[in-house]
Amino acid sequence: KPRSSAFKRMLNRELSHLSEMSRSGNQVSEYISTTFLDKQNEVEIPSPTLREREKPMCHISGVKKLTHSSSLTSAALPRFGIKTEQEDALARELNDLNKWGLNIFQVAEFSNNRPLSCIMFAIFQERDLLKTLHAADVTQSTHVLLSTPALDAVFTDLEILAALFAAAIHDVDHPGVSNQFLINTNSELALMYNDESVLENHHLAVGFKLLHEENCDIFQNLTKRQRQSLRKLVIDMVLATDMSKHMSLLADLKTMVETKKVTSSGVLLLDHYTDRIQVLRNMVHCADLSNPTKPLAVYRQWTERIMEEFFRQGDKERERGMEISPMCDKHTASVEKSQVGFIDYIVHPLWETWGDLVHPDAQDILDTLEDNRDWYQSTIPQSPSPPPIPDNELDSCIDKFQFELTLEGEPTQEDEGKDFEAVKAIKEIETIEAIEAIEETEPVDQLDLQRRSGPLISLYLECYRCKMATCLSEPPASALELP
Repeated sequence: KPRSSAFKRMLNRELSHLSEMSRSGNQVSEYISTTFLDKQNEVEIPSPTLREREKPMCHISGVKKLTHSSSLTSAALPRFGIKTEQEDALARELNDLNKWGLNIFQVAEFSNNRPLSCIMFAIFQERDLLKTLHAADVTQSTHVLLSTPALDAVFTDLEILAALFAAAIHDVDHPGVSNQFLINTNSELALMYNDESVLENHHLAVGFKLLHEENCDIFQNLTKRQRQSLRKLVIDMVLATDMSKHMSLLADLKTMVETKKVTSSGVLLLDHYTDRIQVLRNMVHCADLSNPTKPLAVYRQWTERIMEEFFRQGDKERERGMEISPMCDKHTASVEKSQVGFIDYIVHPLWETWGDLVHPDAQDILDTLEDNRDWYQSTIPQSPSPPPIPDNELDSCIDKFQFELTLEGEPTQEDEGKDFEAVKAIKEIETIEAIEAIEETEPVDQLDLQRRSGPLISLYLECYRCKMATCLSEPPASALELP
């Protein structure tokens, strides 16, 4: 799609700039590019082992034989669908079921680590519908988004049921590695699904296969036509959680915002099925990328868990002699910078557009997102401060900083009648000499500076040394790696 391609080009330019700023910036840029821009790394794919060849391709590995307790009759069903000795504490947490930022970690603790069963049971009761932490969180987030005033009575009961089921199964039997890792290692799943949305197809297969288990068909009272419609909706929404589809989803959402129609009461008009499914796709996608929008304490727990998963994948890649995926190397990854970049380039643009669609219903969510972004930005380790600069040298530095800004402009009045390129060359030499004077305690190789003494590099060196307000949070790697 033309608009999606334009967004990708814009993001690529931003990521190119980010990657030039520092080593960690380059790693964050690579992670965003490979995860959200549908770019695949070309690697040598190993041949499957004999043991792997013997596995039946039709076997859906995530479906395990379930055991059912005969003691749980409908009359004796626990209050929240699960047995727990901390029912009162669980009830207090579930008072926030309809609020953004429910602490899913507390729900897990009080439900004997069965948060998804508990959340699904509570939501189905609430709506008269009757790796689980993330699934429960996304399901509860989807539940809240479905309840936003701008979407009041927009969706049918079947569409709501499909959205909640899609959120619940969207990561079922997740192996803890990325699609690209499965493709690069020639895994059975990648072969089964022809390298296309490998995990998302697997989650769908496992989710629907579970409905065939004894006493597990929660849709048994639907008509055949309703089941077919629900299955189509769920497949559409879960496949849209493939992060490589992010830019296409965002482009479609922006187009919808620009053409949206609302009633006099502010409710969206979504008369066509294609419009409603587009909103549902983006809703589940937003819920899937909602960790940075949650209260900081909850967000930080998610960040810790996600980075642990990334690092486990990185360890597997290291053991296999593979190139380690971006943000998966525990020795070099910058957690703080990864979160700032993730928010700036992916999460904020998505949620800002969602906020425009349901305006003003998501303003509190956006405010929390921006506060969390600022917190992570404030925790980025700063480079060591240079020794204090004497006042007379600082004044000289400021004067030269201002002088440097004119290098890329037109010649000054004093330069009239002179060859401009010659004047520029002289000024650049003067810049090098001024930097040498400032760097009394840290000698600089003048020849090396001359090789890289374009106005931009000189400017970074100057403003970084004297802490001018115009400098970035850290200088580019090229400016710091002087011998």
